[in-house]
Amino acid sequence: MQYSAVITKKSHGKSGAIPRLTSLVGAAVAAAPVAAQQAPKPVELPQVTVTGDSGFKAESSSSIKNPEPLRDTPRSITVIPQELIQSTGSTTLTDVLRTVPGIAFGAGEGGNPVGDRPFIRGYDAQASTFLDGFRDIGAQSRELFNVENVEVTKGPAGAYDGRGSAGGSINITSKAPKLGNFAEGNIGVGNAQYVRGTADGNWQFADHAAFRLNAMFHDQDVAGRDAVHQKRWGVAPSVAFGLGTDTRLTLSYYHMQTDDIPDVGIPYNNPAFTARRDGLPRTRQTGDGSPVNVPRSTYYGLLDRDFRKDQADMGTIRFEHDFSPALKFRNQTRFSRTNQDYIYTQPDDSKGNIYYDLLWRRVNTRYSTARTVANQTDLSGEFLTGAIKHKYVFGVEFSQEKSENDSYTVDTGNSSCPNGAGAAGGYNCTTLLNPNPNDPWRGSIARTNNPTNAKTNTASVYLFDSVELNKQWIVNGGVRFDSYRTSFTAARAANGSRAEYSRDDNLFNYQLGVVYKPVENASFYMSYGTSSTPAGAFLAQGSDPNGLAPDRSGNRGDQLAPEKNRSFELGTKWDVLKNRLALTAAIFRIETTNARIVQQDGTAAMAGNKRVDGFELGFSGNLTEKWAMFGGYTHLKSELRNNGGAGSAFGQSNGQAFPNTPEDSFSLWTTYQLLPNLTIGGGAYYVSKIWGNEGTNKWVPPYWRFDAMAAYRINKNVALQLNVQNLTDKTYYSQAYTSHYATVAPGRTAVLNLNLRY
Repeated sequence: MQYSAVITKKSHGKSGAIPRLTSLVGAAVAAAPVAAQQAPKPVELPQVTVTGDSGFKAESSSSIKNPEPLRDTPRSITVIPQELIQSTGSTTLTDVLRTVPGIAFGAGEGGNPVGDRPFIRGYDAQASTFLDGFRDIGAQSRELFNVENVEVTKGPAGAYDGRGSAGGSINITSKAPKLGNFAEGNIGVGNAQYVRGTADGNWQFADHAAFRLNAMFHDQDVAGRDAVHQKRWGVAPSVAFGLGTDTRLTLSYYHMQTDDIPDVGIPYNNPAFTARRDGLPRTRQTGDGSPVNVPRSTYYGLLDRDFRKDQADMGTIRFEHDFSPALKFRNQTRFSRTNQDYIYTQPDDSKGNIYYDLLWRRVNTRYSTARTVANQTDLSGEFLTGAIKHKYVFGVEFSQEKSENDSYTVDTGNSSCPNGAGAAGGYNCTTLLNPNPNDPWRGSIARTNNPTNAKTNTASVYLFDSVELNKQWIVNGGVRFDSYRTSFTAARAANGSRAEYSRDDNLFNYQLGVVYKPVENASFYMSYGTSSTPAGAFLAQGSDPNGLAPDRSGNRGDQLAPEKNRSFELGTKWDVLKNRLALTAAIFRIETTNARIVQQDGTAAMAGNKRVDGFELGFSGNLTEKWAMFGGYTHLKSELRNNGGAGSAFGQSNGQAFPNTPEDSFSLWTTYQLLPNLTIGGGAYYVSKIWGNEGTNKWVPPYWRFDAMAAYRINKNVALQLNVQNLTDKTYYSQAYTSHYATVAPGRTAVLNLNLRY
């Protein structure tokens, strides 16, 4: 993509270390010129013109386990580059993942009510989200101020990532120090009292050492939604030694805090009518399971009660040494701590109150801490066996993950709302059509101080080899073994005892792919991969569908084996238009052969079966030097083939679609350089109907959303960019919860950014 933002400047250090030109989002840090003067004077090279030709097209994966170019990798991998993040005006992980079709977003309680919960090809990926290759277990809403790119890998990834990853995984790559000096900053203002500022400075303070600092402040209401508010700040310093040499050491730290009024969404028009006992006249007909038809601004929470405060801290140490171009060593260690603290109102639809224009303000609470210590060691390289070339990675990983989950005890009154709305019910009940978030709620709140505790220890070993048989054929294989031990300690019972549950599993997963290249710029491939989802796999996330502790029927997860998933994929990848544009297509099947289900007698068993068949198309890059695009289309046919069910419910959901799995999804983002200094762009996104539960009686309707962008470069250091999201001010629902409610998306949001770069 070209914004014609051609910058001619003196570069420092090696030519390969010239800072990339980002698409109009730059920034200013006043100290940069001073720092540049104080740094040791580097060798000055000739002037270099940077034009940003790479645009939206990525050439390779960020993972060393994928050594071939994306075109020659036998998997569906979508890389969201920095240029696309900036062009779309995305600030959160959820924002930018909307550019990837085949991903839906779920809402949940039990630990992750309003955080990131992506579903990839029909499978929950919240526990398969990684940061710089480390599993990022804390339930949270992830920011992009310190993100270089985001990579989505589709299909079971057990050989690559370990447990889970049935539908795919997400890896976020952090910004890192580099040789050279630059400083950039951004100030954004918009409707709904939007204010945001970011800064990104890189200072080379020695011949082979640099320091980088990223910082962010964000404060806004949410367009079209009453009372909802988002506020956060973050900082991410990092320092690197040995840049441009064979031995490198990088130290980094990340901190972010949020202080929000959470969005509680809109209740479903519950088709399961529950009659009241007090004879109150019914005012509504039985619903169809979609959200209640109320104004988008309707907010059912309580400002005197609701809050959400999250904090994430992590430190990373990375050591790398190149013995030779064909033999490289890497060791990295991550320490992380994530804290989640919230009370939020869930608009409850389960008591039948909505048919009398009443709503019970059900409460969900959590005070939790998740901690991780992880270490990875990789040895990668190349060698020949005769005329056959091998690119390999051998590695080991050790991790310990812990979580402590506590809650609040909150006075919520009578769920049947016998006293109606208002003061008589302590404001725990409100009207369906005219709730007041400023109701003077005066109930009691107290920490329970009776937490549950979970811990998982994992030791892993893996090996990957990409074998180039000749110029036309590549065979790619990988295996991974995980020694997995997890335990759960329940909250203290009335007699003071705490029940304990644990399970040990050995997980073996593998991947095999074959690539045929008829010409240099194209490939056809077949691949097969597996993954395993053991009990406790969703530690520190939302509710675990395969938890260790007994469910409501007394079924214990510690007595159940891991779920097994497998995937077949057939695809093709082409680089066309002089390699400016990448085109991809794939057909696939993902099958879970022993899903956890409840049998007719009420006991649990690993006897279920579910399947997703689908195909997808993708494109990224430039049609011309001035016209860039990114996006694709995904079709998913999901089916619960054997979903069990206790008693009369046995088999009733067989043949139904998966929750949070749209049959069709489409995304397109495109930009065009009208004038040397002016670029315009826009996006179109479509998501078909989404079911919220397996019973297919809660759902959100399909929608189209349109965005627009215009960017103007004033000079080489200053640019303006206007982004308008939800251009038509469409009311639509972005997340469907299993029961009770759906999350309504923001209305039209316009943000003007002043971007500076030096």
